[in-house]
Amino acid sequence: MATSSVPAPSTGLASHALQRTKAEPAYGAFLMLWIGFIAIPTIMGLDKFFNVLANWENYLAPWLLGISPFSAHTMMLIIGVVEIATAIMVALRPRYAAFVVALWLAGIIVNLLTYSGFYDVALRDFGLLVAALALAVLARTYTQPGIRNGGMK
Repeated sequence: MATSSVPAPSTGLASHALQRTKAEPAYGAFLMLWIGFIAIPTIMGLDKFFNVLANWENYLAPWLLGISPFSAHTMMLIIGVVEIATAIMVALRPRYAAFVVALWLAGIIVNLLTYSGFYDVALRDFGLLVAALALAVLARTYTQPGIRNGGMK
C-alpha cells in the first residue's frame, strides 16, 4: 500500500513540514526561500510607505525620475504596492512568481548600477536574484503546476 504525503490531522502542518525538512533538506531549502520571498518583499513594500528602514527615494537613479511622470515619492508608493503584490504571488504560486521576483530584482539592479554609489546594494540584489531563481527551480519539484500553494507535494 502506498504511503500518503498528506499529514495526519493530529500532527499539524508545521510539524509535518519540520519532519519533511529533516528527511529532505532540499524541501527545507524550498521552504526557507518561499517564506523569505514572501516576508522580504512584504516588509520592503510596506516600508516604502513608512521609510523606517531607509529613505527609499534616495535609491532612485536620476534618469528614472527624468522619464517618469510621477514624483519620487509616488514612484516609491507604486513600487511598494508592486512588491507587496509580488509577495502575494509568491505565496500563491511560487513556481511562476519566483521568475517575476527575479525580473523585478534585475530591474532594481539596473537602476542601482546606473546610479553611482550603490554598487554594493546591486551586488546584494544580484544574490537575491540568484536565490529567486533557486526558488523557481525548487518550486518545480515541490509545487504542482497551475495549483495554488495548497497543492504542495
